[in-house]
Amino acid sequence: MEQKIRVRFAPSPTGGLHLGGVRTALFNYLFARKHNGTFILRVEDTDQTRFVEGAEAYINACLRWCGIEPDESPLKGGPHAPYRQSERKPNYRAFAEQLVDEGYAYYAFDTPEELDARRKETANFQYGQATRLSLRNSLVLTPHEVSQLLQDGVPHVVRIKVPEGENVYFNDMIRGDVNFDTSIVDDKVLLKADGMPTYHLAVVVDDKAMEISHVFRGEEWLPSAPVHILLWKYLGWEASMPQWAHLPLILKPDGNGKLSKRDGDRLGFPVYAMNWTDPKAGTLTEGFRERGFLPEAFVNMLAMLGWNDGTDRELFSLTELIEAFDPDRISKAGAKFDFEKAKWFNHEWIKSLDAKALAPLVKPALEAEGIMVNYETYLEQVLTLIKERCTLLPDFVAQAAYFFRQPQEYDVAAVKGKWNTDKSVFFKNYADNFTGEGDAAAAEGAFKSLAETSGFKPGELMLPLRVMLVGGKFGPGVFDIALLLGADEVKNRITTALEVINA
Repeated sequence: MEQKIRVRFAPSPTGGLHLGGVRTALFNYLFARKHNGTFILRVEDTDQTRFVEGAEAYINACLRWCGIEPDESPLKGGPHAPYRQSERKPNYRAFAEQLVDEGYAYYAFDTPEELDARRKETANFQYGQATRLSLRNSLVLTPHEVSQLLQDGVPHVVRIKVPEGENVYFNDMIRGDVNFDTSIVDDKVLLKADGMPTYHLAVVVDDKAMEISHVFRGEEWLPSAPVHILLWKYLGWEASMPQWAHLPLILKPDGNGKLSKRDGDRLGFPVYAMNWTDPKAGTLTEGFRERGFLPEAFVNMLAMLGWNDGTDRELFSLTELIEAFDPDRISKAGAKFDFEKAKWFNHEWIKSLDAKALAPLVKPALEAEGIMVNYETYLEQVLTLIKERCTLLPDFVAQAAYFFRQPQEYDVAAVKGKWNTDKSVFFKNYADNFTGEGDAAAAEGAFKSLAETSGFKPGELMLPLRVMLVGGKFGPGVFDIALLLGADEVKNRITTALEVINA
């Protein structure tokens, strides 16, 4: 029988969603869709000290913006609800107790103060094989003492008892065979004093309960893999253990270490998918969406950080990514983040979208600047003209504003040096004779003909015309602009600009 593909994205609701987290979600989503599988969102909120109000809703909003919404989640529900770990709390203690009963885990009654003292005494202190018998736990206490401590409600944790001198290995879909010597693995806490599981226990119990078939997660979880594999084995679930794929890190632009929010702040680019406001500090961290990225471009860019289809192709829609996605093509090496390259993806996607699709994205930005758009068809004509000049959505404001209102300033210095009365006469004449009919080539031909008849080289009049219509040395073809503005508006603008230039 063919394996049922079920994958999960399991973030903690602790703040903004880093682009590395979105890429993890994306790769899970692509794999699920490629194999007609199920993509699950599971919120791992067992660490209540780090829980941030609003973070879960923000995660949902980010996935929705990216177009990679889950099939099962706290919002949507599903056959394996609940999908918040905090709501599954009763499930975990039973498995922790089972591990203790079978000798694979133990109770540890050490206080935080006692452990702090040991850390001060011993450099790089680890609670594990070398130290466990000198600490306060059920491995050294008598059964009666343990029973009494439990009965008295003395705070305690449950730790896995990592075996000595064993080799834990597994086959990673990206890295091939991976081996760990258990002598360097410490006895991780599985159940905390508040009864909540740690990630290590919860992730195994929930992956089993939710029938997860494949786990795509960040490379930073690789050192935890031996503990998780031991738990799958100790709980008797080894046969149904998922296949693992540890994704490469997204690195700083210089390649020196993992990309962080601090790097974005320092270098002036976003690292979160969308704006995130810290509810405690009130600080706002800008996201890719608000910087002006299209979701299609953001997703495309993320997919290419550590993956390719084996060719030089770089531009993919989400549907095309699903079709092309193959975990064998994920790199083992970290991927450097390049913001200029990210902007290139956005520029390419802006160019590829038709004006009708761009209009609802651009219109709010224009209206926020007081530029009211009354005719959708006119806006679409403007966008068709200028989209190749825009890299981020806010660029449309500067590039489009002059189509909706007269220039508020003129780059007089660009034309004043070679200006004379004869040119003023020429432009008055041109304004009176411009009909606004035909195409750009015909309009350019008429302009050049009039220039030559008036004794001018057409080239020396093109820049002044542009400045009169748009205010500066920018924009698409000047005759495309003129035709879109229309005869009355062109005459009005030339008349106004001549007053400024001749003042």
